[in-house]
Amino acid sequence: MIEAVIFDMDGLLIDSEPLWQQAEITIFKQVDIILTHSMCTQTKGLRIDEVVEYWYKKYPWDKLSQLQVQEAIVNKLIELIHTEGKALPGVNDAINYVKAKNVKIALASSSAYKIINAALEKLNIADAFEIIYSAESEPLGKPHPGVYLTTAEKLGVSPQNCLALEDSLNGVLAAKAAQMKCIAIPEMSEFHNPKFAFNASALRANADMILESLKQLDDNSWGFLNS
Repeated sequence: MIEAVIFDMDGLLIDSEPLWQQAEITIFKQVDIILTHSMCTQTKGLRIDEVVEYWYKKYPWDKLSQLQVQEAIVNKLIELIHTEGKALPGVNDAINYVKAKNVKIALASSSAYKIINAALEKLNIADAFEIIYSAESEPLGKPHPGVYLTTAEKLGVSPQNCLALEDSLNGVLAAKAAQMKCIAIPEMSEFHNPKFAFNASALRANADMILESLKQLDDNSWGFLNS
């Protein structure tokens, strides 16, 4: 039985992936790394320190420290969230639907707390969640399951009785590694990516269900996962 629903944030609640890409492209240019939007997708769902480390290993620089690059990207992103951030379709509908099921509700994100706070303030949904937890408090970010396991522990619910809602492959991998059920709601360009597809015989992590948007979280999907 599903006793708790755990929402990711970036790309699921707020349309922040284009903002992340814009911030990364702008700041990495300062250390002479010219990223494209396609290149940015290689690190989708990772913590910002892991994103910076990923590109530093490929193209080492000496103009700024990795921490300075991280902080600059985060500050730029928060600026963009305040000016351009918007909710993705079905956010309030999905939150209200879950609340009507009388289950616990939480948010588990790879983003730092100050990014989470900026996004939830922009969408005016901070009060919707019993627990708000960031992978910045974990030794490793997604796809490591730590952020989900700790969130379940904070909720007082077994991971096997949690449903995670995710948009990125790294997020799905994290949720399934935590032994949770998982609905993937990828951006449309990724919707037919076979890596998201449900495969009952696979030992690797695949989503239990794929939806086009949070608007499709309804009694049909809930009943299928709760059976």
